[in-house]
Amino acid sequence: MQTLDLDYARLAYRPDLHVLFLRWTRAVSSAEHRQGYEAALALALEVGAGHWLIDLRTRGLASTEDFRWILVDFRLKLSTTLPALDRRLAYFVTPHYAALLQERLEAFEADSLLSSGAQTPIRTFTEEQFAQQWLAGGQL
Repeated sequence: MQTLDLDYARLAYRPDLHVLFLRWTRAVSSAEHRQGYEAALALALEVGAGHWLIDLRTRGLASTEDFRWILVDFRLKLSTTLPALDRRLAYFVTPHYAALLQERLEAFEADSLLSSGAQTPIRTFTEEQFAQQWLAGGQL
């Protein structure tokens, strides 16, 4: 298992699951938010990981601007950096944030500017087991 500890996040690749884990350990600034995703992308490129489990339980939700950056800019960069891989992003959140995050996703996905990002589906989960099943290709 490959890991990288940042001041605000822990990255780990589990080759047995073929999943990159991005576990935020505290609330972050916008700059740290973007740096965390960029560090995860560098690790994903190194190990060939297109399936990510992003644990937001400690960090909470990103600002609207940072969330839009993920859905538009970062997802495009993810698809161009890892074009040959099946890509999926599973967000692991508290039940409190699940409905809010799902509403944000649906609102942004309805925007025609995001059609290129549809190549990397995103789902929200409140249980890690279901997130891992979906990342493994199970239909939930």
